[in-house]
Amino acid sequence: MATTSHYGPSSSSLERDARRIHDDKPVSPGSIAIGVVIGRMSEFFDFFVYGLASVLVFPQLVFPFAPDRLTGTLYSFAIFSLAFLARPVGSVVFMTIDRMYGRGTKLTIALFLLGGSTASIAFLPGYEEIGVWSIALLALFRLGQGFALGGAWDGLASLLALNAPANHRGWYAMIPQLGAPIGFALASTLFGYFVANLSSEDFLSWGWRYPFFVAFAINVVALFARLRLVMTKEFGTLLEQHELEAAPILDVLRVHGRDILIGAFVPLASFAMFHLVTIFPLGWMSLYGNQPIGAFMVVQVVGAMVGIVAIVASGLIADRIGRRAQLAICAVIIAVFSFVGPILIASGNSGHDAFVIIGFGVLGLSFGQATGSISSRFGRGYRYTGAAFTSDLAWLIGAGFAPLVALSLSSRFGLTFVGYYLLSGAICTLAALAFSRALEQRE
Repeated sequence: MATTSHYGPSSSSLERDARRIHDDKPVSPGSIAIGVVIGRMSEFFDFFVYGLASVLVFPQLVFPFAPDRLTGTLYSFAIFSLAFLARPVGSVVFMTIDRMYGRGTKLTIALFLLGGSTASIAFLPGYEEIGVWSIALLALFRLGQGFALGGAWDGLASLLALNAPANHRGWYAMIPQLGAPIGFALASTLFGYFVANLSSEDFLSWGWRYPFFVAFAINVVALFARLRLVMTKEFGTLLEQHELEAAPILDVLRVHGRDILIGAFVPLASFAMFHLVTIFPLGWMSLYGNQPIGAFMVVQVVGAMVGIVAIVASGLIADRIGRRAQLAICAVIIAVFSFVGPILIASGNSGHDAFVIIGFGVLGLSFGQATGSISSRFGRGYRYTGAAFTSDLAWLIGAGFAPLVALSLSSRFGLTFVGYYLLSGAICTLAALAFSRALEQRE
């Protein structure tokens, strides 16, 4: 395992000057945690706003020519997946910007692009107005979201982890993960309010656009929260020690390609489940259920609250039994849920609601420890880029196509095949954990 490499500090002269100015103002772990949660929440809010609109809006607005609502939703989910293809490309490009112009410049460009791409969707004309250009613009904005998210990797979660006490690593690892259910709850609340209080015509005409406007404002707040931490002495010290510097991706792949591949499969059970309890249930309910969508979105918000509690619990459990043991146990639980979940969905509205709430609980226990479980295998100077690219691949393989695959399989072969899809993720996680442990024992 290589231990060090130096490619120049990911810090501009202005950033270094700012750190000298604030040299006498140490940042607390609590401040780091707040900044990390705000940053992650903004990213997930953008993606969930788009994901919810993929079910509630785009099949009618962008794909009205589809022979049925199911086909239109599948087309919409196909566009949804594009962001996860663009994300690794964004990481490569923005790592170069990071090395040349500094972390602050990279984050500013990435978050304005992320917020701008999301807000631009609010102005999207429908297919009936501009024809196929509506599809092209939607795809472009979705690619912009994914490309920008690749540049939004800030290293703040690593800053938090590296400042964590040795006996509380699991607790600090779960803190960034709280951004996901918070972002989902906020997006669902906004959409649910407009769905419940507007007619279908008004919602499809203008109501759905407001959450996309909100995204830009949230990204501006998140940008300042992140820049405040990037300008701290602690962040600068880790850059100087090469713990958070951006390395060329080809060098990282050459030295740690195997670790990236293993790391991408370790959280697969959690990431496969991620969109199966957030986006897929809403799609299934809108197509085959009879529960009002507004009421079901309230259930999803309740599920997100359960997810928050479960993520917090994951930190406490991981500190007692270890993060890898936690992931392995949760993978087994997800495997069991892969058989129970389809039965719940098929049993009517109450079962559908139970699927979401129980699913969020299981997801939270796993997702809370899903990232960074093998970051220790990355040598100094490679950790920042290696962790970013590992995350990109994990989201692409585990979550990017989950709504499309799950809805395709369930509509054609039955809900049981959604369980098989989820089971495959659990098996991959267990296999990756076993392989990683075997490699460590060999070394």
